[in-house]
Amino acid sequence: MNRKKIIAVVLVAVSVFILILGNRLLFGNNKKIIEFTAFYAAPGIELNKDNEIKNIIASKTGVMVTETWLHGQTAQDAVAMLIASGEYPDFIDGGDASKQLYEAGALIALDDYIDKYPNIKAYYSDEEWDRLRQSDGHIYWIPQFSNYKGKDTSCTHNDEAFWIQTRVLKWAGYPEVRTLDQYFDLIEAYYEANPTMEDGSEIIPYTILCEDWRYFCLENAPQFLDGYPNDGSVIVDPETLKVIDYNTTPTAKAYFMKLNEEFHKGIVDPQSFTQTYEEYIAKLSTGRVLGMVDQWWDFASFALDSIKQAGLDEQGCEYVPVPVTISEDVHNQWHSSGDQLNVSGGIAVTVDCSDVDAALGFINDLLSEDIHNLRFWGQEGVDYQVDDNGVFYRTPEQREKLLNTNYKMSHMCYYPYFPRYRGTSDDGINSLLPEDQPGEYYDGLSDSIKECFDAYGVKTYVDMLGSNEDPGPWYPMYSYSNSMTNATSGGLAWNLMGQVKHEYLPQVVMADDFEAMWKKYMKAYERCNPQDFLDEMQAELDRRVSSK
Repeated sequence: MNRKKIIAVVLVAVSVFILILGNRLLFGNNKKIIEFTAFYAAPGIELNKDNEIKNIIASKTGVMVTETWLHGQTAQDAVAMLIASGEYPDFIDGGDASKQLYEAGALIALDDYIDKYPNIKAYYSDEEWDRLRQSDGHIYWIPQFSNYKGKDTSCTHNDEAFWIQTRVLKWAGYPEVRTLDQYFDLIEAYYEANPTMEDGSEIIPYTILCEDWRYFCLENAPQFLDGYPNDGSVIVDPETLKVIDYNTTPTAKAYFMKLNEEFHKGIVDPQSFTQTYEEYIAKLSTGRVLGMVDQWWDFASFALDSIKQAGLDEQGCEYVPVPVTISEDVHNQWHSSGDQLNVSGGIAVTVDCSDVDAALGFINDLLSEDIHNLRFWGQEGVDYQVDDNGVFYRTPEQREKLLNTNYKMSHMCYYPYFPRYRGTSDDGINSLLPEDQPGEYYDGLSDSIKECFDAYGVKTYVDMLGSNEDPGPWYPMYSYSNSMTNATSGGLAWNLMGQVKHEYLPQVVMADDFEAMWKKYMKAYERCNPQDFLDEMQAELDRRVSSK
């Protein structure tokens, strides 16, 4: 081939290369990404802008969402400010203030869109979608948690419990802890024998989170102590199908009397009633707190990573739940299996969203299994492996990386307040969340947790408590009370009851004269007309039962 022909061939090749590269730049790497914003009325941490998996999801879906969270505000205050401004993000979860967003006309009705997106449509049954309709007959949000596909493989008790550190149980020889008295007797004895950490810092035997809506850590234990599941605002007697006020039961008084006794013994943290959520998490993260009542989702993702990173898991500073009730003859129902539809809120699209179809298309894509795996498992070969049988697992090195906050912020992207599944994937082999994968879950446990589980003959947190089926078609009743407003006498009473409990229960726990303060609290409580609330809840209970 002569020189001219060689040059011609080279020029053609270069031209083709430039054309291919140009097309890739135009239609591939430079593909226009739609950028949405989201606000969640809950605390959280913003991801790094260059988050790796967030960018991978964007390349696959054509959408990227910048998420913001509560910072130093209540959900009600934050939502009220948005409503007052008249300016909204594209997506929003208003939490307990979702009803206010609906009433302000801030949300897009989703009815005309749901059928267009098969993953969204399949997320709930027709009956469940109908339960989400508001008073105008339309659907405005998608509850995004506790939705199960396939088999429930839950290993973690994601809900409320009396938690205690494994070192306390080990020190006592792994005793059975069934009652409120046994729980506090154990903590008292351990604290007396071990008042400080290995580094000399003082141990906090028991603390209570009371800030804003999280005061459930103080006020709602009586329903569980009496052996009922988490209906959240009332007890439902399954035999009579009548609602019961758990705030005024003999068990409620006995529980708060016990807290009062422990406070005066120096067991209850004196900062309990003034600490912020951030201060509470920081305190747990030091490993100094022996026990508390809380929801797993409320503390674990922040505090436990810090405990592990500091090597405090090796000192037995991780928590396990214990099946505490008021007496040993009461069967506990701390853990209920399966999903419970909370219709009071969820992820919504606002009237300021410029492309509703793209927004809902993104939700639809997030529910596809490949994107779902990216969100929660990460990248194959980077964050998890697949064995010869198709089972997902992580190496010790991969687990270690995922304990690092900086790594998670720059690499993992859960999009945690968008719809997700629990349960099993379409392959029937793997769990959709790593923490529900039995083998991966157990292999990832610290030695102190494994030793504790072995001592009690269990394999999971759920096993520590035992599991219960949903009690009935009414469950959970908090899905109704969470959406109550002052527009009804029952809603007004509910609001006033909450205010009184916020004000008086810390005083009840700290009072020098418990009986006198309890009477004062009960008088203030009765002035709220709680019967109006109970009557409205009974009507809702009757409606739910009769509709089945």
